[in-house]
Amino acid sequence: MPTHDIHIIGGGLAGSEAAWQLAQAGRKVRLSEMRGSGSMTPAHQSDRLAELVCSNSFRSDDAERNAVGLLHAEMRALGSLIFAQADKHQVPAGSALAVDRDGFADSVTAALAAHPNIEIVRERVDTLPSDGLAIVATGPLTAPALAESIGAATGKDSLAFFDAIAPIVHRDSIDMDVAWMQSRWDKVGPGGTGKDYINCPMTKDQYLAFHAGLLAGEKTEFREWENVPYFEGCMPIEVMAERGVDTLRYGPMKGVGLDQPSTGRWPYACVQLRQDNASATLWNMVGFQTKLKYADQVALFRTIPGLEKAEFARLGGLHRNTFIRSPELLDPTLRLKSRPNIRFAGQITGCEGYVESSAIGMLAARFAIAELSGTTLPTPPRATALGALLAHITGEAEVETYQPMNVNFGLFPPIEGRSKKADRKLMYTARARAAFAEWMPG
Repeated sequence: MPTHDIHIIGGGLAGSEAAWQLAQAGRKVRLSEMRGSGSMTPAHQSDRLAELVCSNSFRSDDAERNAVGLLHAEMRALGSLIFAQADKHQVPAGSALAVDRDGFADSVTAALAAHPNIEIVRERVDTLPSDGLAIVATGPLTAPALAESIGAATGKDSLAFFDAIAPIVHRDSIDMDVAWMQSRWDKVGPGGTGKDYINCPMTKDQYLAFHAGLLAGEKTEFREWENVPYFEGCMPIEVMAERGVDTLRYGPMKGVGLDQPSTGRWPYACVQLRQDNASATLWNMVGFQTKLKYADQVALFRTIPGLEKAEFARLGGLHRNTFIRSPELLDPTLRLKSRPNIRFAGQITGCEGYVESSAIGMLAARFAIAELSGTTLPTPPRATALGALLAHITGEAEVETYQPMNVNFGLFPPIEGRSKKADRKLMYTARARAAFAEWMPG
């Protein structure tokens, strides 16, 4: 006789949020996580739940003009564990919500472990459950055996894309006689000062030499994964460099809005670093996801002004992400059409980003809560951030060209009539708040 109402497989952001939502609703949860049982992924470094393996940023916290900030607000309103703990462990990052990654994961793990309705089991699950309600939230690094089981149940091959992680630098190894502190355009966010980023300037000659080094550096290659697309929002820096000499200078290395103290002018190009932990001892290189081999990373990144003596707490890396063809395989409540006792949540559904993964975990749980109660939860309106993201995953996207997607206003129903871009954003968020308030469960 099972001792739980629902089985959640995967203790990342989506699985952790789903477990919390169900437990808070009085449902007994078995949360299976393979890390801690002798299994590990290529990207994780610990067995903590909700460990952040890439950036420490949940991106913009602006709920007035930014779709992801709007999603933050909707999740907070629904009692999100992820955002409750992110807010407690926030570090300065301008208008973004960034966290001390260790403190954040520790607190999420502790909250789930202490909940009387949650049983955390360190085990690797190799097959989809044949009966009982389950949520599969194993993320982009799903173990091969379970991935095969999912493939057998869906009759479809999984899609895959490369995801790269950025290096992290020890703060005391950065030369602040060269670098300086400033947020772009001096923008001040919650807990920030307008000087939340470390900026390393480059002249034209330095930039061109760096660009050439990126092209020449030895990269990690995986022949068995050839012809697999990169996700545009997490593009390795050397892949961006291959697209043109100025691509980086108009992307993660743009100097606009940054006043170099020694010249009073914007630098030709600039590398930004963002605080990665609460004590501000670790800083990550913004937008510097890379598949360069370690020796080449160290040599090249130390040519960046201010980083000549940089010591790296973590170098960049590359791992494979796997996701299913959700628009074809899942119903509007995230159930697998061929096996409706199973829901999928998180990045394995093809959403991209910490926030989006957590949001889909939250929705999967709330749909399951309704099902367990013998009721129906209407899907959130498409005018909301939750509804727009869910609609993209479960039916709006083209199946054949389906790719990982961050939440953005392009997923929302269009605003009728003509208006300025800035005004449209405010109109999107005003409409979303009204729709969310009407839908929000009691």
